[in-house]
Amino acid sequence: MASPQDCQSSQAQFDKFQKQTVRKKFAKPPVKVACLSCRASRIRCDGKETCSGCATKGKECSYLPSKRGGPRKKRVGQPSSLGIDSQDSKAWASTFPNPRLHEAVFNQFDSLAVPGAGLRHLDFSPEVQSMFEGLMVPAGGNARPGLGAEPPSVHTPNLEPSRVRVYGNERDILNGYYIFIHQYFPIFPPVHTPITVDRPLDSPGKASNPKPTETPLSYMPTSPISLAISAILALVPHPKDPNPSSPESVLLRRSYAQFFARAASENVEADSELAESAANPSQALLDGKPIPNRPPLHPHVPVELEAILALLILSVYEYTQRGNLVKMRNRAGQAYVMAMNMSLHALPPEDNIFDEAKRRAWWMTFYCVCQGSIVSTTPPTIIPNDPRFVTRYPRFASDPESWSVLLQAQHALLAATQFIIELNQVLKARGSFYNIYERMKKLDAWIRPLVIRANIPPSVAPMGATNDPEAITAQSIRKISLIKLSSALIKTHRFRAFLDMPLFLRKHCDLSCANQEVEKPDAQGNSKVSCCSGSLYNIPKAPPPGQSPSSFSSTSDVSGTTMTTSSSTSWIDEDAFPFTNHESTETCLSAALTIAQMFYSLPYPNPTYDNNGGLNNSPRPPSPSDDPATLAPRTMPSFACCAMQSSYAMLMLYWKSRVIIDPTNTNNMELSPLHGSEELADELQYGLECVLAAVRNYAMAFEALDGMRDEIEGAFMLAFPQPQ
Repeated sequence: MASPQDCQSSQAQFDKFQKQTVRKKFAKPPVKVACLSCRASRIRCDGKETCSGCATKGKECSYLPSKRGGPRKKRVGQPSSLGIDSQDSKAWASTFPNPRLHEAVFNQFDSLAVPGAGLRHLDFSPEVQSMFEGLMVPAGGNARPGLGAEPPSVHTPNLEPSRVRVYGNERDILNGYYIFIHQYFPIFPPVHTPITVDRPLDSPGKASNPKPTETPLSYMPTSPISLAISAILALVPHPKDPNPSSPESVLLRRSYAQFFARAASENVEADSELAESAANPSQALLDGKPIPNRPPLHPHVPVELEAILALLILSVYEYTQRGNLVKMRNRAGQAYVMAMNMSLHALPPEDNIFDEAKRRAWWMTFYCVCQGSIVSTTPPTIIPNDPRFVTRYPRFASDPESWSVLLQAQHALLAATQFIIELNQVLKARGSFYNIYERMKKLDAWIRPLVIRANIPPSVAPMGATNDPEAITAQSIRKISLIKLSSALIKTHRFRAFLDMPLFLRKHCDLSCANQEVEKPDAQGNSKVSCCSGSLYNIPKAPPPGQSPSSFSSTSDVSGTTMTTSSSTSWIDEDAFPFTNHESTETCLSAALTIAQMFYSLPYPNPTYDNNGGLNNSPRPPSPSDDPATLAPRTMPSFACCAMQSSYAMLMLYWKSRVIIDPTNTNNMELSPLHGSEELADELQYGLECVLAAVRNYAMAFEALDGMRDEIEGAFMLAFPQPQ
């Protein structure tokens, strides 16, 4: 137990931190229904008949009433050629009768694929925060900060105070790591002692100016890695918190997590300082790298690795809690430099108690550096297949190949992300598709065998108890690998799969839609505006060699009407890709459903506590009877962007199967069937529900993912409106 002086010192640090993070409380609540344009752009709407945002931009302001709640409507009737029944199609058409309303809904679906889509940013300055007046609610409400007001809760005078998950010693912090973190982010070697009951301190927490006798900070972690772990664990709701979703509890967890994260970052800097650099720099350099004078958190992890491991955790923290992609990459880059300086990338084969820890430290650093480029869709700062990287992969005793599968999946997803960057550059420059054709073909041929390998059972026969934490971690790594590989397939094929959709074509290719907004008479002779449709196969051929696209034009006939196409539509050839539209559509569908299934089947933490008795059970897979709201949140969702990719693909496939089936509009094109039956829509809806449940579970702990949850949920409700 820490001394009173230590407690006062810890409290003084926390009080100082609290004064630096005081947030202005906003009283003006947001509107209950925002217009579709503001929702698609993720900006605040003032709720007027024509909102100020649309009035300023000259856009049509359209509102969609909320249809949440109520039972799911059973689909009846004969299926259409797309596997969708006509009654449901008419409901879709009646909900979105206006072509511009169609476009707003499409934009909301399409926005899910934007880098960093949905991330909620917490690192705002006070000046920026004042721009979001009305997004915060006064203390005492039951809405999550920044997500809009809810009806005030009934006052309960005897309600227990909010609590935050903090621990009283290093041993309990390490135990908490193995319960909540290890199965998703195994930076440590296998547990060296059995996992015991979870022991968070039971003291009530105070989010502002807590007194020394009331604060849980009776113990201050001593190393950067234990501080970084504490930052993640502080975000997991306390088992005795009476209302973990209340604003008080959310702000309490945020305050302590950020306090621990800042302290961890400061301790990393302290670990890297040379003791004699100020007085005698030359002598300090001769003495080599400093080794902190403290006992290691894990007996099989050298203490000099702890700063690197702390930075890896902080990298994920910045992404999932703070929504800061720049800091995410900076933390991973700092860890990479430190790891290279220690030559962790070129370790000789060894067989000692520290070997596994060093290998995991290096390859998890590689993983995090790649992840920073993936989530931000930026060029990598390292060469993934650098010949200098010769350190052997780590190893799970129950599944020796799973580390190799994970790291190759990460490499493949990084390559698919670079493919997206190159494709965007070609589209912007209206350049040649030759390299895109070859890259797409090679990427697909590379990824598919990896998918098969990830699905192959481990080569080692299962031994001992099936609830071995390390064995379950290996299974979790396999599932994460499949999530990443499936996301890589979606990134590789999504442009080809949705290029036959006019709105997609116009937005992503910057192509003018032929016959766009041409007035045509309806059945009663009245003029109406309709957006033309054109598939990839209606786009004219590329210009002859030596002739620029700007000087080349052609005519085509769509729906019996002859019109001149824009010169910008003439440079994409129907043979620009090695796969047909049907093949890429099938690939996106299969990959999206695989991601949904893997998110559903990832294990949940399963802590036990002293009042329950017994030892802690290992993480368990979900059960169909489980209510996600009652399960402990999973942690370390560094791959949450894959949930957005999956949702994007499923919603676009649903849109693709819906927007064409309007029998009153003869100008709409007829798409090829999605090789499905009447169960297709139900499959997509179930897949979206699985992804949404996973993101909701993550958002219980990580605030930046609130935005992802709301983005997916809003798009889901547009696609599958529920009767009131």
